[in-house]
Amino acid sequence: MQIESSLNGLRARLKSWRQQQQTIALVPTMGNLHAGHLSLLEKARTLADKVVVSIFINPLQFDDPTDLAAYPRTIQADIQQLSQSECDLLFTPDPDLMYPLGQANQTKIQVPGVDDKLCGLARPGHFDGVATVVTKLFNVIQPDMAIFGEKDYQQLLLIEKLVTDLNLSLNIVAAPTCREADGLAMSSRNSRLSEQHRQKAPMLYQELVQIRDAVLAKSNRDYAALCQAARERLTKAGFDVDYLEIRNENDLENVGDSDIKPLRVLVAARLGSVRLIDNIPISLSE
Repeated sequence: MQIESSLNGLRARLKSWRQQQQTIALVPTMGNLHAGHLSLLEKARTLADKVVVSIFINPLQFDDPTDLAAYPRTIQADIQQLSQSECDLLFTPDPDLMYPLGQANQTKIQVPGVDDKLCGLARPGHFDGVATVVTKLFNVIQPDMAIFGEKDYQQLLLIEKLVTDLNLSLNIVAAPTCREADGLAMSSRNSRLSEQHRQKAPMLYQELVQIRDAVLAKSNRDYAALCQAARERLTKAGFDVDYLEIRNENDLENVGDSDIKPLRVLVAARLGSVRLIDNIPISLSE
């Protein structure tokens, strides 16, 4: 595995691959890698000749400085995992390279219609930071495709819209959420959970499944009531719930009880200082 932290070194490596007409897949990450990240890399390997992984803890997408400071930094362990996972190139830029004039003077990308709901409301400016850094990575790497997990579903839709709106020449590939044995969605933030909170965290997924099963069984099509009951159970269990809602899967707009497809139930909640998100589809045939 090759490791590059400069633009010139990165571009030299990529140029040689393109001259050999090899396809390139990008897996953007913020490090602290786990099996979910590695599953994205494995998918990329099946689709492209070369796989690039980026590790960059993007300060522009953190609305809370405390959250940025607490984000796990495990670069040596990450390098070891990637070197054993057939990663061809690891790109590790620093903030000065990505934002040479500082964050305040950085041109920012805004994606309307996706960034103004759910996590966009709970984390002002977060998706502007995501869209900006992803666009920069797409520009410097120019991959044929990029792989993103469905766990960050709103982010996935935002990036798909960004690519369409800006006529970028790459494909966005969605990969299923990877889960722990107890159902908890894999996330770099899980390592920050206390032992007590880690035991409670799978309840997020359990509540999503309960809502989905009730809708699929047609035992309850009152979407608002289902979500409200789940929020109350989570709050009672010690979660601080940002949102738990059933939305249109294609655009995350609100739905009425008569809307049956495609749907997705999404949740964001805090346990202590750790914010967790999850979602699952609800696929109705009638």
